[in-house]
Amino acid sequence: MNLIFAGTPVFSAVALAALLDAGHRVSLVLTQPDRPAGRGLKPQYSAVKQLALARQLELAQPPALRDEAFIERLRRLEPDAMVVAAYGLMIPPALLAMPRLGCLNIHASLLPRWRGAAPIQRAILAGDRETGVTIMQMDEGLDTGAMLLSTTVAIGAADTAGTLHDKLAQAGAELIVRVLHDAPRVPVPQNPAEATYAAKLMKAEAVIDWTQTADEIDRRIRAFTPVPGASTRFAGQPLKIWRAELAGACPAGSVPGTVLQVEDGVPRVAAGTGSLRLLELQRAGGKRVSAQAFLAGTPLPAGSRLGV
Repeated sequence: MNLIFAGTPVFSAVALAALLDAGHRVSLVLTQPDRPAGRGLKPQYSAVKQLALARQLELAQPPALRDEAFIERLRRLEPDAMVVAAYGLMIPPALLAMPRLGCLNIHASLLPRWRGAAPIQRAILAGDRETGVTIMQMDEGLDTGAMLLSTTVAIGAADTAGTLHDKLAQAGAELIVRVLHDAPRVPVPQNPAEATYAAKLMKAEAVIDWTQTADEIDRRIRAFTPVPGASTRFAGQPLKIWRAELAGACPAGSVPGTVLQVEDGVPRVAAGTGSLRLLELQRAGGKRVSAQAFLAGTPLPAGSRLGV
């Protein structure tokens, strides 16, 4: 098929590569403008731009899609479909109906659950046992379009937002290829009564509340790995916790955030209910390291408190 592709991060690039490898012709790739990043704030190419340049595809990076002349340029391409995956810009009504098969979105959840910006992290935070990918026929709403096909992906007990992202990116790439191979498909409307919303993540949400249950804290750590990292404080200084594991019940009267013991170089910390062993940590200005390496430079003796 003749496609326009719109996407920005790695999740999108995996799908674009799959479409190209399946033999589809991508007449134009849309991605967001380059953003300054790193210490030098140099413009950084998106993952989709890097792939488009490597595959010698025509590329455009408009700041918005409202310009009539630009929309006319897309119309002249006569696309069969426009595939959208984590693009980050609104698709105006004039574009939604332009391709023969419309605009197809690769969404990282089992719609109508987790419509919105952060479906991967919200699924982990909520304790969902499974999530998935849905190919949706886009309309003017926020992830409200009719569904063409979906696939389920299990959420493992050790899955982070990073590992789950990679599973879903691959699943989404395979699913969009399948949908286009079988096109046209009959779209199935979503049930709005079953909708939940994956609101954009706020940095404050990454701060650990030690009065929560150990399971809730573990999910928070996993949901905020690799970005921005779940955080707490120790001796008044920021401390990030990158990996932990559930460690059973606490002694009666344990104060949440208290280091109960250090065994084999790993601290066990009390939560509101239960406890966790902290396996990977990072001090301010330091590197992400194992608990053993961390404690070699920063002791966390039994009785010390986190979160203060």
